[in-house]
Amino acid sequence: MEFHVIGLMSGTSLDGLDICYGKFQNENRIWKYEIVKAETISYSQHWEGKLRNCLNLNAAELLALHSEYGFFLGKRVKEFIGQFALKNVDLIASHGHTVFHQPQNKFTLQIGDGRAIKILNEIPVAYDFRSQDVLMGGNGAPLVPIGDELLFSQYDACLNIGGFSNISFKKDGKRMAFDICPVNVILNQFALKLGKNYDENGDFARAGTVNFEILTLLNTLPFYQSAPPKSLGIEWINEHVLPLLEGDHAENILATFTEHAAFQIAEIFNHFKLKNVLFTGGGTYNSYLIERIKNKTSTAIIVPEKELIDFKEALIFALMGTLRINNEINILSSATGSSADHCSGILI
Repeated sequence: MEFHVIGLMSGTSLDGLDICYGKFQNENRIWKYEIVKAETISYSQHWEGKLRNCLNLNAAELLALHSEYGFFLGKRVKEFIGQFALKNVDLIASHGHTVFHQPQNKFTLQIGDGRAIKILNEIPVAYDFRSQDVLMGGNGAPLVPIGDELLFSQYDACLNIGGFSNISFKKDGKRMAFDICPVNVILNQFALKLGKNYDENGDFARAGTVNFEILTLLNTLPFYQSAPPKSLGIEWINEHVLPLLEGDHAENILATFTEHAAFQIAEIFNHFKLKNVLFTGGGTYNSYLIERIKNKTSTAIIVPEKELIDFKEALIFALMGTLRINNEINILSSATGSSADHCSGILI
């Protein structure tokens, strides 16, 4: 049977909204995919500011933004469907935009009301994929391992470098996954201080000087010694990372944090003796970061075509939606730490 699903992904790095229209086929329990159409819609200054600062809103303001952003998503999907004259859409699967992520307190919040998306498009919508996992004792993240398992199992591991870097791989017959460290959520913030939205090719970092005192403090944060499954959120960055980065020039912070990210990523490759890793996400274009990772590991880095680099996460949320409408498992407890594998997402 064939499914045509639109996946929506907005990451913590605020690069924009990824929209991916994917085609999925399940033949003899083997899933095949095709990215039919995809695009990234950059956030306007208005929306970037709103999403960057939504952590500070009161309850009423946050609820208003949840609704407003839902209609924003719905409009962008409607335009996407019209632009590419899509005639056959079975489902829209939306990740939403993460505001709070505190699995230790049994909650996570991704804004963007799925009901608003459905109202504007009159197509079934699946959304809020993370909350059920958190209520079941899991981290609610990472969720993409189900896609790595079903679509990309030919690689030893899959690494996504976005706002955070996260990895998934098979160990002892089970899919293991966890967040490694922050990446673009920090790099973009300090690139902004130098007048750019991001550190293109890592040029600022390359020109900066590594502050080894700060690097040591970063590398010895307790999170890196804790065992997976584990996940990261903005709250952790605000409490543990940003206070360490005060007082140095932005170029030096970028050099230091790029070195930190490269070290943490390479440490995982080496520890688990990974032979090859599929790289996707915006951080894959940071050539200096990739150089620094290669410098620290013999693991082969596989960089796929641009379409997969940019849209793998949105593609996998489309797959998660496909699994949801078929009542099949779309979250792996071995990856999130929840009490059982389960089928998650509110379907309307």
